[in-house]
Amino acid sequence: MNYHEFKLTVGGREVTIETGKYAEQTNGMCVVRCGETAVMVTVCMSATPREGIDFFPLQVDYEEKMFAVGKIPGGFKRREGRASDKAILTARLIDRPLRPLFPKGLFNDVVVVASALSVEPDIAPEPLAMIGSSVALSISDIPWAGPTGSVVVGLVDGEYVINPDAAQREKSTIHLNLAGTKDAILMIEAGADEVTNDEMVGAIMFGHNEIKKICAFIEDEIVPAVGKPKLPIELYHIPEELDAAVRAFASDKVEWSIDTFDRKEREARQAEVEAETLEHFADIYPENTREIKDSLYYLNKEKVRSKIFDKGIRPDGRGLKDVRPIWCERHVLPRVHGSAVFTRGQTQTLTTCTLAMLAEAQKLEGLDDETSKRYMHQYNFPGYCTGEAKALRSPGRREIGHGALAERALIPVIPSEEEFPYAIRVVNDILSSNGSSSMASVCGSTMALMDAGVPIKAPVAGVAMGLIKDQATGEFRVLTDIQGLEDFLGDMDFKVAGTVNGITAIQMDIKIKGISEEIMHTAIEQANEGRQFILSKMLECVPEVAPELSKYAPRIISFKIDPEKIGDVVGKQGKVINSIIAETGTKIDIEDDGTVCIASYGDPESAQRAKAIIESIVHEPEVGDMFIGNVVRILSKVGAFVEFAPGKDGMIHISKMADRRIDSVEDVLAIGDMVKVQIIKIGEKGIDFKLLEKLS
Repeated sequence: MNYHEFKLTVGGREVTIETGKYAEQTNGMCVVRCGETAVMVTVCMSATPREGIDFFPLQVDYEEKMFAVGKIPGGFKRREGRASDKAILTARLIDRPLRPLFPKGLFNDVVVVASALSVEPDIAPEPLAMIGSSVALSISDIPWAGPTGSVVVGLVDGEYVINPDAAQREKSTIHLNLAGTKDAILMIEAGADEVTNDEMVGAIMFGHNEIKKICAFIEDEIVPAVGKPKLPIELYHIPEELDAAVRAFASDKVEWSIDTFDRKEREARQAEVEAETLEHFADIYPENTREIKDSLYYLNKEKVRSKIFDKGIRPDGRGLKDVRPIWCERHVLPRVHGSAVFTRGQTQTLTTCTLAMLAEAQKLEGLDDETSKRYMHQYNFPGYCTGEAKALRSPGRREIGHGALAERALIPVIPSEEEFPYAIRVVNDILSSNGSSSMASVCGSTMALMDAGVPIKAPVAGVAMGLIKDQATGEFRVLTDIQGLEDFLGDMDFKVAGTVNGITAIQMDIKIKGISEEIMHTAIEQANEGRQFILSKMLECVPEVAPELSKYAPRIISFKIDPEKIGDVVGKQGKVINSIIAETGTKIDIEDDGTVCIASYGDPESAQRAKAIIESIVHEPEVGDMFIGNVVRILSKVGAFVEFAPGKDGMIHISKMADRRIDSVEDVLAIGDMVKVQIIKIGEKGIDFKLLEKLS
């Protein structure tokens, strides 16, 4: 056993990294510990490249082991099943900074598995998993240009905090997941409470300073001690002679193919050039179809980038800062609680908003204490949105990631439960896609929420920024509102969402080995300009929140009662609450803290009637109180009993039924009569009423 233990300090906490003790047959592994949180990370690579692929087959998985927090998984099998949304999002966080640092032309399968084995509530496992992935790859024999470092940055009471604990996370106005090398930023994933550009950039640079220390420790301390020599792998490449021949033949043709603003025409021209080039070289290079296509791809990429970089003209004719044409419409689906269509260029989303009782919030099962989610945001990307003949399928990592980003962007403006006691489900169906569909979904969601009458604190818009960088000179061009081709051929996809007041979410993916502070500043400032323009177009369509909810949406009222009175409201075997539901036609939910939610459908007054009944049950009667109730029992010569609340009654003595003498109760009242009464006495034997009025 070649066991080694390394210790470093991250954000003021000691982090221990162990190698050589477990999983010895992997290419690389480590266990990262901080406090009582422990994460194991393993990496493995296949011995040979995968045949017939033109992409790097990297797979990253993050396992939430329920035993890590002393829980037994739910479900029939009582074992971990499909990864939770949070686990999938964590796997994406690990993947994105690793991917750009693998060599081009590597087609061997690489699998990274991070397993949370023990979790302390105050020390999140996710940043440890990201550090562990960097260590495992750095000490392995797999070719990789790391190391990377990763941290979470919070902003608590005006101070930046590295890897904040649970209490600090609750107070923080920024939740930033950050990864990078010692020289540059590789990945940004952030949610924020309308923070300024300077606050966000400050958080990024603060986190990068800590990342530099992590990278230096891995590079200077861990790798020299336990690192393996990197395997000599022959990487895929295009033969120079073939590449030169293709470029000589097709250069002018490729130039012609991209010289159009229409996407479909451009794609048709490119297909024509490819077919002509393949036919020309069919006899010269009969076995090199793949290499010819790849040469055309890189030639096309160079032409597009050169046009943008040198002339400031994008494939669709826009300038660098121009946003594509926008049109919107609201309330497109009359039976839906809220709906909107947002279109930007050839990207279009249909967004719906559905309101329900808080009891219908999404139930969660994971390693943290969060058990439900009141605001649910879902994103769908069907094949038809790109013109592909694909069957519908369950959401993949892309859909979950884009939905989470849009959700993160909107959460800061969603009203609290006290302000708006509803569960809210927003669904984005992408109808057409040509880039920036996740940011279009943010815009469409804002409009659907406003159409539904949800009193959001401010409208939110999003825009995706791109980058073309000259690696030789360091010069760069930042693009506003990138379309699919610019994302595909560019160096960065930098999504920024926010209100007129500040940023609510950021996500950055890059294809190069990091970006500088200057690029970040430029991208965020330029994104702010684009976001304000987009917001103005959205507000032309939906200038304000709808004053009333849809007639098809439930009317929900919420109030609190003494938790000790819950049993009185529910009654034995639910008899009391079920009778209230049956009488009023409402739905009623009572939380353990005494919060009562009542939903009515169609008749808004029914919720008020149910509330009045519940308040009558929990109210401690006092002399002088007045009630409306039903006569439930009669003693002919004595009096009538009136039920003034479910399970509660009092008696009207015969002498208190009229100003005159009466011989029999039946002369005045009958069982079932509705009466208005007033309490005149509360004694050991019960409550005495005076009849004020017979109502029916």
